[in-house]
Amino acid sequence: MEGTVNRIPGRRWRRALTALGAAVLASSAVAACGSDGGGTVVNVYYPSEENFEQVVAACNEAAGGRYQVVLNTLPREADGQREQMVRRLAAGDTEMDVLGLDVTWVAEFAEAGWIAEWTGVDKSEVEDGTLPGPLRTARWKDKLYAAPKNTNVQLLWYRDDVTPTPPKSWSEMLSMAEDLRAQGKPSTVLLTGAQYEGLVVQFNTLVGGAGGKILSDDSTKAIVDEGAVEALRALKDLASSPVASASLSNAKEDSIRLDYQKGDAAFMLNWPFVHAAMKEANPELFEHFKWAPYPAIDEDKTGTATIGGFNLAVSEYSRHKPAAFEAVKCLRNAENQKFSAINSGVPPTIEAVYDDPEMAEPYPMREAILAELKKPAPRPITPAYQNVSTLISTILSPPSAIDPQATAQRLREELQDALDSKGVLP
Repeated sequence: MEGTVNRIPGRRWRRALTALGAAVLASSAVAACGSDGGGTVVNVYYPSEENFEQVVAACNEAAGGRYQVVLNTLPREADGQREQMVRRLAAGDTEMDVLGLDVTWVAEFAEAGWIAEWTGVDKSEVEDGTLPGPLRTARWKDKLYAAPKNTNVQLLWYRDDVTPTPPKSWSEMLSMAEDLRAQGKPSTVLLTGAQYEGLVVQFNTLVGGAGGKILSDDSTKAIVDEGAVEALRALKDLASSPVASASLSNAKEDSIRLDYQKGDAAFMLNWPFVHAAMKEANPELFEHFKWAPYPAIDEDKTGTATIGGFNLAVSEYSRHKPAAFEAVKCLRNAENQKFSAINSGVPPTIEAVYDDPEMAEPYPMREAILAELKKPAPRPITPAYQNVSTLISTILSPPSAIDPQATAQRLREELQDALDSKGVLP
């Protein structure tokens, strides 16, 4: 989930706003199903992102009439986005050119033969300057199938008026929270524990921090090793602690954000969007709202963070592949990534953007984000991720019912069944 940072665009973007009006009119006049009007239409399918229309307008201006990008907004919910694209691609739809894919979908779409490989100069231009972690989410079987547009990692959020020095490990976080509770101070630890992808993210992050694995490197075997057992134990420790939220088993990103804004919690594990949201919702608390790296699972280990975000892929069925590849490179170039970070709150995938002086005010936590992106914990990369994620969230819910060893064994057995099934899930 992304936050929104309002900022006045620069000179180039004021020019782009003028182009945007023309682009909107053009997109309403040109059928999204092709290029019957005579010009090349590049249909981009992407979920709702504030101000992304301005990026599209800027790319249309840069194209100089050689092609026209038409933005088709996908449903807000991830399942709806994936379902729409899967159904159309499974039918060989030629009217989809550029696809906005959650970082967990690239392997599935590549294995199904639905997205085109990036090669030659196009591939080099995407790889140049892109952070290795986000780039890994765009690869499948050592080939590049997408261009990382924006990324995301979770941070530990805390109050410096309650906890001047943030905890560095999971056990230290729980211990500090329990001490605060004994003193009658804000003490709750907020985490996404509902039965959905947010719970999978927490588990995967803890597994990565423990140096463990859920699946083998080639995604053919369910490993769920001792590091994964440590992660299960950590989730159980929180769920059984008096500082766990009463709504832990129903908690999602936005609900824990709202809970934290009330001022009763000590710690929250969430995406950077909460920073701008806190500034608007509770300016007084915002003055003490700070961030730190996601805590390590143990004092002797290094913390890590699960990568989120979106990649842009070119449909294998597109009739305008050269224009589509060019459009993608424009939509995710450094200038446009900076604009989207400043105006829409989505972290860049190009490392140099983090050093831009204009990033300092809207992204004061940019150094922490960049540090986590350099030691990421990608979610299991497999064409069967949808099944893998559903199983993990089901088996780990509610977190209070986790039995580390028994739960790990169940994960091994049921994940292996999912990996052994054939075909792409609808």
